[in-house]
Amino acid sequence: MGQGCNPFLPSWEYIPDGEPHLFGDRVYLYGSHDRFNAPMFCQNDYVCWSAPADDLTDWHMEGVIYRKNQDPKNRLGVRLLFAPDVTQGPDGRFYLYYAFDLMGIMGVAVSEAPAGPYTFLDHVHYPDGTLWGRRPGDHFPFDPAVLTDEDQRVWLYSGYVGDVPSISTGGKKLKTEGGVVLELEKDMVTIRQEPKLLFPKEGDGAFENHAFFEASSIRRDGDRYIFVYSSQHNHELCYAVSDRPDGGFTFGGTLVDQGDLFLDGNQDIDESKGLNYLGNNHGGLLHLGEDWYIFYHRQTNRHSYSRQACAEKLTLNPDGSFQQAEVTSCGLNGGPLPGKGKYGTYIACNLWSKDGVERVDGPNVKKRLEAHPYFTQTGRDREEDGDQYIANMRDGATAGFKYFQITGAPRVKLELGGFGSGTMQISDTPAFDHPSVIHCNLDGKRTVCKGVLPVSNGVKALYFRYRGNGAIDFHSFELY
Repeated sequence: MGQGCNPFLPSWEYIPDGEPHLFGDRVYLYGSHDRFNAPMFCQNDYVCWSAPADDLTDWHMEGVIYRKNQDPKNRLGVRLLFAPDVTQGPDGRFYLYYAFDLMGIMGVAVSEAPAGPYTFLDHVHYPDGTLWGRRPGDHFPFDPAVLTDEDQRVWLYSGYVGDVPSISTGGKKLKTEGGVVLELEKDMVTIRQEPKLLFPKEGDGAFENHAFFEASSIRRDGDRYIFVYSSQHNHELCYAVSDRPDGGFTFGGTLVDQGDLFLDGNQDIDESKGLNYLGNNHGGLLHLGEDWYIFYHRQTNRHSYSRQACAEKLTLNPDGSFQQAEVTSCGLNGGPLPGKGKYGTYIACNLWSKDGVERVDGPNVKKRLEAHPYFTQTGRDREEDGDQYIANMRDGATAGFKYFQITGAPRVKLELGGFGSGTMQISDTPAFDHPSVIHCNLDGKRTVCKGVLPVSNGVKALYFRYRGNGAIDFHSFELY
């Protein structure tokens, strides 16, 4: 096996909304496809990545599997492909479900193989041919999750809570009351049972403090159905469980939060106390043997439009419930990272300024985040030799990495850039008790600074805090 980190795909790849599925002996990852430094979500065509089921560190790019302009309602490619899902249908073929941004219809494409290529099949519609989303009062089609059950019945989940301009939906006013389910015929496109509200955004049936917002995902595990979704807080993924696919779900808890809010039962929702920058979240569960994983995404570049795929292993309790996963740098590695070697700082799982963190969406984002550190890259989108790093570390900015297996008394080399004069403090605790201190004076050129790592043997986190003037860039560190 190789070495795995978060994000687990190459640093130049931006795949949010990840849905992992095991088909045969490989895990296939389907998701939206962001563009580096883009002005909007999901500007690239769908691609697929896959890995052997016995080595989730070895990801292979399968290529483009579906293009925006393959849908006859988007021949000019101006509509964006939002979060997709894939299922193997009763006929053995593979079906890709997608929604075009806020257009309010759902498309379906089909392939003979899980990695595509996929060809357009149809849009989800009622038996009379009316497209779902084009009847007044329809639930808004968005973020599909699809399940071909063991009895070969096909269930499609969807939902969004928010304002949708009627101009985007053909002038129709559609419902955005929460998460819904409908049943499809075996042709995979015709509605057999009409949409039913399962996860209301408010009132009776809503999950207190963790109500449904978007990002539907569904799995079956034995006799239970596990529904994953993004809550009203938007930066966490929660789950609910039922013994049937079309109702009776009870709240299970939080699976992962981008900033580790809610961890260990903490219900303090002061977002500034998060351990990383916050924005929308979307992902799904993967079950391999006795192991469970939650896939999610993180934000980069001080906005919501360049998101990257991450994953964490989950702990399953004896009663079948999941513990919330801690966000880490080692992700799919199967354990801590070696305490020797060179690491790009893009694998930081914790990042904050002296004033904490902010959301990377909402009003006045650019102004609010001027003094905050952030992940970015050199080069343009999809340049494989691009260097992703942490930029704009000002006084008090901290980057945290979890976890490393420290042995011996390693030293450390820091590769820094930018303009500033001060020190980089290093510790294995965020309180920086008895830190090592490395002096650095930067004039815009890449500079290597050396020091001692003040960490005893064992599985340790590493925190780096800049104290000084100016704004520095943190490119890499080497433990040796």
